[in-house]
Amino acid sequence: MADGTLRQCYPRGKKAGAAVGDHVEIAPQGRDEGAIERILPRSNLLYRSDDMRAKQFAANVDRLFIVVATEPTFSDDLVGRALAGAWSVGITPFIVLNKIDIPQGLEHARARLAPLARLGVPVLEVSAVDTASARRALFPHMAGHVSLLLGQSGMGKSTLLNALVPDANAATREHSTALDMGRHTTTSTHLYHLPEGGDLIDSPGFQAFGLQHLTRDEIARGFPEFTAPAEHCRFYNCTHQHEPGCGVLAALAAGTIDRARHALYLRILEENAAAPRY
Repeated sequence: MADGTLRQCYPRGKKAGAAVGDHVEIAPQGRDEGAIERILPRSNLLYRSDDMRAKQFAANVDRLFIVVATEPTFSDDLVGRALAGAWSVGITPFIVLNKIDIPQGLEHARARLAPLARLGVPVLEVSAVDTASARRALFPHMAGHVSLLLGQSGMGKSTLLNALVPDANAATREHSTALDMGRHTTTSTHLYHLPEGGDLIDSPGFQAFGLQHLTRDEIARGFPEFTAPAEHCRFYNCTHQHEPGCGVLAALAAGTIDRARHALYLRILEENAAAPRY
């Protein structure tokens, strides 16, 4: 609250929908509780959705930090989907390559991230166990912003959070070498105030990132490398799939658009074509 009072707040009646990062109006209830009366207008809302449900990540986010690592293996598909989700709602994305102290997979990870770096996505290399260097690498990009920390399980996100916010005391766990995957340690979303200014929102690890709530135009916004070539499309409503005179397909054939990125775009379009609308 404006007076600095901390209150545990709940939606009034059956109202719901508030996300971490929302600004709300409340009615005080007793000494330390409150009822959420209204969610104030948002600048954006980042969430994922599939055939079963929609899952909110956070609202009013300026920057998204997608954590990947040299091990276990990260998913190019999930990283691409997270980027598309961010770009579709105007959030500036960064990729954090963690565990650079493990040299075996470092060059391979760099090579896999190179197409995204060429798009202009900053790739920040860190070792979360080296607290001081991790803070030096990330704080200049987070100070003064509302940032969301997002990543698959096992990427070292909780260790990184503890480096950035010492009072977070986030649980950490080793990843399974046999299965080459991580285990969930964060189970709910929290907002932390950064010592250098700004806020950092930590969200549970994920193994899926559906975008079935996005329209076709919103999906296209999630692939900013399509913007300039699309100006040369013959048809104003071109879907960049098979149309003659498509500027995006021409750029794809010329090699200026990455084939894996275009394939991801087609997969998202196909999934959404058969999905219920949110």
